[in-house]
Amino acid sequence: MSIDNGVLHLDSFIAVTTGIMVLFIGRRINLMVAALREFSIPEPVSGGILFSVLFALIYAVFDVEVQFDLFARDVLLVYFFTTIGINASLKDLLKGGMPLVILLGITIGYMLVQNFTGMGIASMFDLGTPVGLLGGSVSLIGGHGTAIAWAPKISEGFGVTNAMEIGIACATFGLILASLMGGPIAKFLITRHNLTPDKVEPMDVGVQENKQDNSITAFDFLDAVFALHVCIMLGYILNGTLTEMGLELPMFVTCLFAGIVMTNLMPKNIKRFSGTKWPSRKPAIALIADISLGTFLAMSLMSMQLWTLIDLAGPIFAILGAQFIVAILVNIFIVFPSMGKNYDAAVICSGFGGISLGSTPTAMANMSAVSQRYGNSHLAFIIVPLVCAFFIDLANAVMIPYFLSNF
Repeated sequence: MSIDNGVLHLDSFIAVTTGIMVLFIGRRINLMVAALREFSIPEPVSGGILFSVLFALIYAVFDVEVQFDLFARDVLLVYFFTTIGINASLKDLLKGGMPLVILLGITIGYMLVQNFTGMGIASMFDLGTPVGLLGGSVSLIGGHGTAIAWAPKISEGFGVTNAMEIGIACATFGLILASLMGGPIAKFLITRHNLTPDKVEPMDVGVQENKQDNSITAFDFLDAVFALHVCIMLGYILNGTLTEMGLELPMFVTCLFAGIVMTNLMPKNIKRFSGTKWPSRKPAIALIADISLGTFLAMSLMSMQLWTLIDLAGPIFAILGAQFIVAILVNIFIVFPSMGKNYDAAVICSGFGGISLGSTPTAMANMSAVSQRYGNSHLAFIIVPLVCAFFIDLANAVMIPYFLSNF
């Protein structure tokens, strides 16, 4: 911990510790506010937004900027997506084939709509196409990473000097809206259509609120951690190999893929040297997924620097307001019917709410909150991360240059 020129630097250890505290406080808030539980607002969202506002007040009153070292947060993201890969069997992937293709097609079509919406609202403020794209798929469905990657190019190539600020602002507020959207949409669909899961499935993330009978021993936990580390090492090697070939993918994507490969190659009924079977769909894996995702999202939200966004409030709020309405309409009237109008479709819609304006972890947190309240949907936890992790960035990489060159 150190203070330098009005900036309070907090190291990775303190960042994780604060993230855990934020998660607990978010849980207490949700227990006290019935509406948050009713609409399946994720606990890290409740705590994370509160602390981001608190840090903004510290900046406003004391002129001290709080900055966290978020290396550990990114490690937690790798852990989480590796658990999703370990839980994915070939049978599930084949089952998710057609829904996966349909959701991918809807998502790419939605990205086009998102860009045209951003450009249309930006034009009302006499702002050009680049600003509209920053309020479209660059920062919303693309998230902070895509916004940070494209902002310098837009700034240099199109004279938008504050492109970075606009992109980060849209990604930040989009993340908040996405976190608040998924649960209410799922509740609306589940209640309106009286939906229930077709069968009781073990949880992919965490445990259901009304079921506390899954005991986990120390060796169960260590066995799951060991399996995760094996997959992460393979994912690291794969990531380096692909990078040398000129294809750069986020580390969590290759670790997700490594988990899928290991789960489908590992004999199901043969015990390993640990005396246990491969821990796919085991409570220990679900527990680690819950810990990783919750702490990651809490750290992401608590570290948002809201004070950097005030000067851009007018145009950004107008763009985000329009994008929010479009996302809800697409979710209810296109995604839900296309996915089958069943319980799986409702959970997928909660995830699509996270994809549309936020990020892959937001989508997963939305689905986790809904699943813990109403029941798991393993199909949703298979196809949503595959659409997010493998295809969105590739589609954006083609779409953004096309829009910048032709509009």
